[in-house]
Amino acid sequence: QVQLVESGGGLVQAGGSLRLSCAASGRTFSSYVMGWFRQAPGKERDFVAAITRSGAYTYYADSVKGRFTISRDNAKNTLYLQMNSLKPEDTAVYYCAGDLDPSNYLDPSRYGFWGQGTQVTVSS
Repeated sequence: QVQLVESGGGLVQAGGSLRLSCAASGRTFSSYVMGWFRQAPGKERDFVAAITRSGAYTYYADSVKGRFTISRDNAKNTLYLQMNSLKPEDTAVYYCAGDLDPSNYLDPSRYGFWGQGTQVTVSS
């Protein structure tokens, strides 16, 4: 199993940047496909980005492509999400998630491990 703890959220003006981190416990972090999801009030939890075990491949939602970058440091057991050119519609609680084999990395129900979430608020 793996335990996940997000950090780095906060309040930022539109056009600004934030970097989220997700610290993982355990020695098998490199075995997990990792993803970022977000959930705005009254909405479903949406896929943001995913990264393969080695970090060789990354995937993004169309809404964040070109603005967000997912990365991981397996030596530090940490997942990152660099968010640039933030927009008010990016406001949400952001969650990191992991699974040994999510099969469909877009589907949050395929991930077995979740962090507690971190709030990101973008003001206009």
